[in-house]
Amino acid sequence: MTKEEYNKAVDTYADNIYRFVLKHLKNIDVSKDVVQDTFAKVWEKRDTISYEKVRSYLFTTAHHTLIDVLRKEKYKDSDEVIDLHMHNKPEANFDLQAILHEALDQLPEIQKTVVLLRDYEGYSYEEIGGITGLQESQVKVYIFRARKKLKDYLVSIEAVID
Repeated sequence: MTKEEYNKAVDTYADNIYRFVLKHLKNIDVSKDVVQDTFAKVWEKRDTISYEKVRSYLFTTAHHTLIDVLRKEKYKDSDEVIDLHMHNKPEANFDLQAILHEALDQLPEIQKTVVLLRDYEGYSYEEIGGITGLQESQVKVYIFRARKKLKDYLVSIEAVID
C-alpha cells in the first residue's frame, strides 16, 4: 500500500472505526487511542497490506486492539471503574437512541461486536468471520442470539413505557 492509499484509508475509514470502538468502550479518549493504535499498526505493515483489503485489515486490527484494552480494564481495580459501574443504574429515559445503546450494553462482547459490524458497518458474514476469527456459521449464530436478546430487551422496555 502506498502513502497515498494509506492516507485515503485514514480519510475513508477513521470515522467508522471510531464509531465501532466507541460503541464498545464508551470512553472518547480511550476510543481515540485505539483508533490511533490501529492506524499506527497498519502504517507499520503497509508494505504487506494491499489497498483492496485495507478495510478488513483495519477493522480486524481495531477489534484485536479493542479486546486488549477490554482485558486490561477487566483487571483494573480502581475506584473509577467501581464508580462507573455504581452509577450505571437504569434511568427512566425514553430516548430511543439511549435505549438502543443500553440494549447493546446488555450483550456479551462477541455478540455486540458481530451485531455492530453487521448492522452498523454493513459487513458480510464472511467478512465478520475474518475480522473476529470466527467461522461464518458461528457469526450467524451470534448475530441471531444477539438480535433475539435485543428484541427481548426492547419488548420488556416497551412494556415498562406503556
